[in-house]
Amino acid sequence: MAGWLAAGVRALDRLGEWDRIDPLADRVRDTVRALPLGRARDVLHGRHLGHPLHPLLVQLPTGAWVSAAILDALPGCQRQSRLLVGAGVLTALPAAAAGWVDWAEQHEQQMRTGLVHATGNVLAVGLYAGSWRARGAGRTGWGRVLAYTGLAVAGTAGAIGGHLAYRQGAGANKTEPVPHLVAPGWHALGSAAELPVGKPVRRQLGEVPLLVYRHPDGHVDVLADRCSHLSGPLSEGDVEDGCVECPWHGSVFRLSDGWNVAGPATAPQPSFASRITADGTLEVCLPGAG
Repeated sequence: MAGWLAAGVRALDRLGEWDRIDPLADRVRDTVRALPLGRARDVLHGRHLGHPLHPLLVQLPTGAWVSAAILDALPGCQRQSRLLVGAGVLTALPAAAAGWVDWAEQHEQQMRTGLVHATGNVLAVGLYAGSWRARGAGRTGWGRVLAYTGLAVAGTAGAIGGHLAYRQGAGANKTEPVPHLVAPGWHALGSAAELPVGKPVRRQLGEVPLLVYRHPDGHVDVLADRCSHLSGPLSEGDVEDGCVECPWHGSVFRLSDGWNVAGPATAPQPSFASRITADGTLEVCLPGAG
């Protein structure tokens, strides 16, 4: 059994190396990014929730379809089962929209795995839509076959999605370890006078890279430098209206407190308190560190 499981994990790992699908992934990514979603894009990312919306939404079709599978095994439940099959198809649409929007802002290895995951889900939705139609035409037996097949496909796609989320780290907050890597208390970063004015720079605090921004009035804002979305270097991004934009995927964070004001990032940046000592040394402290 352990050998079979290990082989399955290796097969899933190889999906991230399957570069033959890159041309297709690039076309689909460009199409998703070009959609005129406006503020709805942040809603689909789950920025207002503080975590991706897609895993939450997939519970609706999954629950409906599993319930339909149970009812299909019982006599006299054909009408209720068809209702649940249809509900699953309908609720799969917003779940898919959130998933596609997240997928279009991922690393190429994640996008390869994600495209296979999405293809399986599209196939599952098609099977369930066919099941709903077959049941409506009185072909209940064929409808059950299509539904059980759809459940197997959706389960396989879900396993690939789990691999994408937990082994490849898609959707996880990349700054979560920062408070555990910084010791409590104040730490010297060097001379404040040597910092350029109005330009983000990178400084290193132990294992943690920091974005340091000196304002014209001398105040210094300090954030964790690696973007919470996919670890992009914020110190290489543009600063405008008191915010910094990640150069990789366009997430925007307030310099004053690290709040994510625009996605795809769903988590804010760790924000460090700063002070300048009497001898001009910049010191920083991360509340809650340790």
